[in-house]
Amino acid sequence: MKLHSIAAAGALALSALAPIRSSGQVPTQGQTQLPGGLPAGLTPDQLAQLLQQNPQLGSQIQQRLQQSGLTPDQVRAQLAAAGYPPNLLDAFLGTTQPGQPTPLPTIQTLAAIRALGLGTGGQDSAALQLDTGFVRARAEALHAESLATGNYVFGTEVFRRTTTQFLPTLAGPVPPDYRLGPGDQLVLILTGDVQRAHTLQVTREGFVLIPQVGQVFVSNLTLEQLREVLYSRLRSAYSGVKRGPDATTRFDLSVANVRVNQVYVIGEVKQPGAYQLSALGTALTALYAAGGVTARGNTRDVEIRRQDALAATFDLYDYLLRGVTRGNVRLETGDVVYVPLHDTRVRVTGAVQRPAIYELKEGETLPDLLRSAGGFRANAAVDRLTIHRILPAAQRRPGPLPRAALDVALAVAAPADRHGSAQPGQAATAPAAGADPLGGVVIPSLPLENGDSVVVDSIGPLESLLYVGINGMVNKPGRYPWQERMTLRDLVKLARGPKIGAYLKDAEIARLPADRTQGQLADTLRAPIDSTYLFERDAAGHYIGPVGQAFAGSGAPEVPLQPYDEVLIMKQPDFELQRTVQVRGEVRFPGTYALRSKTDRLTDVLDRAGGLTPQAYANGIRFYRREGNAGRVGLDLTKVLKDRRYRDNMLLADGDSLYIPPYLPTVRVEGAVNSPGSVTYSEGQGLDYYLSAAGGVSFKGDKGRVFVQQPNGNVRAVHKRPLFFGTSKPTPEPGAMVIVPLRDTTNQSNTAAVLAAIGTIVASLVTVAVVVVNHP
Repeated sequence: MKLHSIAAAGALALSALAPIRSSGQVPTQGQTQLPGGLPAGLTPDQLAQLLQQNPQLGSQIQQRLQQSGLTPDQVRAQLAAAGYPPNLLDAFLGTTQPGQPTPLPTIQTLAAIRALGLGTGGQDSAALQLDTGFVRARAEALHAESLATGNYVFGTEVFRRTTTQFLPTLAGPVPPDYRLGPGDQLVLILTGDVQRAHTLQVTREGFVLIPQVGQVFVSNLTLEQLREVLYSRLRSAYSGVKRGPDATTRFDLSVANVRVNQVYVIGEVKQPGAYQLSALGTALTALYAAGGVTARGNTRDVEIRRQDALAATFDLYDYLLRGVTRGNVRLETGDVVYVPLHDTRVRVTGAVQRPAIYELKEGETLPDLLRSAGGFRANAAVDRLTIHRILPAAQRRPGPLPRAALDVALAVAAPADRHGSAQPGQAATAPAAGADPLGGVVIPSLPLENGDSVVVDSIGPLESLLYVGINGMVNKPGRYPWQERMTLRDLVKLARGPKIGAYLKDAEIARLPADRTQGQLADTLRAPIDSTYLFERDAAGHYIGPVGQAFAGSGAPEVPLQPYDEVLIMKQPDFELQRTVQVRGEVRFPGTYALRSKTDRLTDVLDRAGGLTPQAYANGIRFYRREGNAGRVGLDLTKVLKDRRYRDNMLLADGDSLYIPPYLPTVRVEGAVNSPGSVTYSEGQGLDYYLSAAGGVSFKGDKGRVFVQQPNGNVRAVHKRPLFFGTSKPTPEPGAMVIVPLRDTTNQSNTAAVLAAIGTIVASLVTVAVVVVNHP
């Protein structure tokens, strides 16, 4: 069993105990610091006493196991693989009956829970406290800003989360090259003349004992090699065992459970120590079990030592970047996985796919570093990059700048020959096989030094580059990157061509002035254009776009553009698309009519609609104007039809609509009346007649603010005449609406206060008069 796991579990258990945590104790001088940040100056008896003082830990362990999704057999198998007794957690796998006490955990129990991977919480915080309260584990998740800026060591983050998915299984088929050894469990099944099954345990000496056959040495044999041995050994006891179809007794051999090897993981790993792993475990398995490589570790040259000799080396970059597990050998008992300190490390930031700190092998150069970083992003400035290098101590001068910056020029790769190799004298751009992550950019094979920092710049926004702009009558106005030999025609193409109604004789170009002494902001010039700037053409070059482009041409001269030119494509004078109005209701030919000129009036469109029908009610016209959100406009169509010079014969605008209703012999009464509704129109009757027909004004109604909306949209309100001329009341017409608003109670004056004030004033005046009369 791993001694460091027991010690860590003790500290983890302590992290849940409130008396220790709340006391604010810190390690005294000489004390060791266990994982979790707690002192290890407690004896095992003190630890056991603290566990007994927290009886809820047993039920919390039980709940954690139930929520893990592992079956009891899976729990036992993983415990055995981790070097713990398989039945260590059996007491916590079942359901506790009511009234039955939950078993108390031990330090070994907590260590086993941690080994099962049940001591991790969420994945988003740096140090998470489990809801069970008894295990404190660190899940060192990388922050998003670290990933974005490359402020982390590539290759270490893959081990940062505890998981059991990388532990090899103890049961199931084994690979063909698996070699048997002490601790393996085999199953031998005989069929045919004999029906038997034997479970065979490989002894410490490497033998299995087969009933009626005897001992068979199997150590270091593969299953196929052992089958060849068994053909000869089983034939001595079972005559029917033979090769070929005439065999009357057949046998099958498989591995039921693999052995557990003890290996050692040391060096720059999170949790160095001895680990018991499945015999199928590899170097990667051991690294995952040990929590992965530290930030100081060498990820390019992990050593696997066997019997004090170097058995293999493993490059984690092969696994992380290419999925290749070359060197990830299967471990044997006594093997040592050693992670040394890192060698040359270089940081790469900026416009690369994976900014990070990378480790370089001997002989690897700048292109190798950039390939490890995934190559350039699409917005990378691939004309040059910068290498920041720490100066040697002998070259440093006094001051805060111990670094030097090296500017490295890049270039686009020359065309490769048919074998895919670059021309002689050029730097390599990509490996011979596979896609090129460098995008065909020629990068010099510069050696890099430990501590170097490579910065790949990004292309700036459009505003920071050379650009030209186009506005006016084009389909896609805006700014576009300027290029050498760019012409006005190129820019118009980028803007998706002129709009309908564009002026195709010339365009205005505003250019930065050569002389600014007089405060000039721009020089303007007119550039000739013609219909060849219309791009809706067929294969023969004939224009196939919409009509309205009236200017023909055989090809205007090309106009070169300069950086920051602003182009204006103007509109044809007096050009407009058709204006339409809608005519509905009681006209002979309702529909949508296009205006013939800007001087068309209401009567003009009514004439084109055939005039009004006999059922039309001219005084009920509903006229709406979309322009300026004007809404409904009140018109007196009756007077317009009698006199076309009347003011209501309006000039029509695009989007106008009018509706002529049939005659409606009712008046609608709404608002604060006792019986709102429609009242039959009675010729000659006034406003009071319709209010009375609607039950009269209610006590909440305001008689002084009644208004009438006539059927043509005009609104007339009740208003008082000056002096003693009474009140003016509008007369509703057929189809009108009478509206009685509610009385405004917020602005009513205090009658009592007013009367009291008036009384006071009158009394004062009387007193003054009496005094004057009685004065001698």
